Amino acid sequence: MAKLKLDLHEIFNKGNKIDEALNSIIEEAIDKKIELVEIIPGKGSGQLKKHVIRFLNTPEIKKLYHRLEKDD
Repeated sequence: MAKLKLDLHEIFNKGNKIDEALNSIIEEAIDKKIELVEIIPGKGSGQLKKHVIRFLNTPEIKKLYHRLEKDD
């Protein structure tokens, strides 16, 4: 199964860039009909993960996906 991966480590402190990257990867997945997108927020204080979850919980995004929690 094809998947896309988004690693947010390099832009962790740039809020607008994070949202742009998230929107971009979701659009790419839709355009390419890829069913799995892995988003890697890193291991720090958890603020980036919370930001990603808030983004994913917005109504227009939430209707596009099913979330799998994986924390290795």
